[in-house]
Amino acid sequence: MNQTKYIFVTGGVTSSLGKGIIAASLAKLLQARGYRATIQKFDPYLNVDPGTLNPYEHGECYVTDDGAETDLDLGHYERFLNVPTSQANNVTTGRIYLSVIEKERRGEFLGKTVQVVPHITNEIKDRMQLLGNSGDYDIIITEIGGTVGDIESLPYIESVRQLVWDMGENNAIVIHLTLVPYLAAAGELKTKPTQHSVKTLMESGIKADILVCRTEHEISDEIRNKLALFCNVKREAVIQSIDASTIYEVPNLMLEEGLDVVALKKLDLPKKAAPDLKNWNIFLRRLKNPKHTVNIGLIGKYVEMQDCYKSILEAFIHSGASNETKVNVISIHSEHIDAANIEEKLKGLDGILVAPGFGERGIEGKIEAVRYARENKVPFFGICLGMQMAVIEYSRNVLGYADANSTEMNEQTKYPVVNLMEDQKNVTEKGGTMRLGAWKCEIKQDSLAYKAYGQTTISERHRHRYEYNSKFVDVLQKAGLKASGVNPDTGLVEIVEIEDHPFFIGVQYHPEYKSTVANPHPLFVNFVAAAVKARKK
Repeated sequence: MNQTKYIFVTGGVTSSLGKGIIAASLAKLLQARGYRATIQKFDPYLNVDPGTLNPYEHGECYVTDDGAETDLDLGHYERFLNVPTSQANNVTTGRIYLSVIEKERRGEFLGKTVQVVPHITNEIKDRMQLLGNSGDYDIIITEIGGTVGDIESLPYIESVRQLVWDMGENNAIVIHLTLVPYLAAAGELKTKPTQHSVKTLMESGIKADILVCRTEHEISDEIRNKLALFCNVKREAVIQSIDASTIYEVPNLMLEEGLDVVALKKLDLPKKAAPDLKNWNIFLRRLKNPKHTVNIGLIGKYVEMQDCYKSILEAFIHSGASNETKVNVISIHSEHIDAANIEEKLKGLDGILVAPGFGERGIEGKIEAVRYARENKVPFFGICLGMQMAVIEYSRNVLGYADANSTEMNEQTKYPVVNLMEDQKNVTEKGGTMRLGAWKCEIKQDSLAYKAYGQTTISERHRHRYEYNSKFVDVLQKAGLKASGVNPDTGLVEIVEIEDHPFFIGVQYHPEYKSTVANPHPLFVNFVAAAVKARKK
């Protein structure tokens, strides 16, 4: 292919319809046909990135290999495609405006009045074409965050209009995802919200090429014909997206609806071979037909909102299918755990995962959960802050350092077994300043970590400011808390574990970010396997 083709995905009627899943599913089908496809997300909020957003506001912050703090939809993109994303795959309005303002301060506009059109829209268009201009991809799918008609998304919609016009026929198309609600009182599906949404899009100068209709009930031929007529799209381009039991079914549903075929036809591209979804469907079969069931306690402080731990939950789906096991994740708020009720809260669990997080709220509950897992030989997995809690718990209850803590929680502690990283001590700004992205780790061969990974050098993604204090590593190691993984450049301890235990491992990084359908993360796979073994006893 000489020219990169573009697919823009917009949303209407309401948010949370699943633009990211539709975009990822289409990309998966195109990839399975032999096309080099990637997805990018443009978010309309003014934060420069999601890194400073409370998880309750926006769900988890997903981190890429190159250290970008991004929208959680990028996690879906990677899990479906098994291809790493980067800073270029996620752009916010804040980043767009910051870039334009910095250019204005440098005098790059030569005294011109800086305006939304053309300066902001030109910046957006440049970002939208960045991956396409690399020559690495045949098709770029661009998801526009928010809903058509929102004030904040107008510059993106205008930029899409200009790009579709600039690129010409068959080089850029628009997929509009909308809702066809079912009114129980009337006993029928209603098309009017979709008609109004498409009308709003057309008022901005954009004609939808494909309609993807989210629905709880099958859309009849009559309704499809009505939508095609009133929304000015071809009948074959009215695609049903019915509720599925798992997001991983959506590529097959879109294949049945012919979404990829219609998109390729409109882009004037050959269908090539039928999509090769053999391995994908093996995963689905294992997911739907488990031979075992385990209960894993997820100990966190954002458990009220599932998206806060989205990548962890998806990693359990991948690793569960790998073990032919249904993983029931039982969310337990760490603020509600104490020494008096720990037995009641955690009894019956086959494994305990202490989740990442920031701040002192709920910390003592996490430490109690680690102690319970260690003393009762329950398989334990600690991620980032969860690993730090394991270090604190061991220091307090095995070494007898009753005051042991992290300086994040108590700067006056006599035993700062977890401390602020040296290169963080002069940092004043919060956004994008943590230890971020992929870092190497050297693993000792006689370790649980090596058994999981099967290699001595790995690369994992990080997002933290505090580290295991190297001053305490030797004394804790002698007491039985083994440092089995270390960064070769900084000496930072990345992995801790206990040998006399069915499965006890804590990691400073975020393994959940690298778990995909094609490559379930080995630590999650081994953790679930340990939980299955524990349940059988």
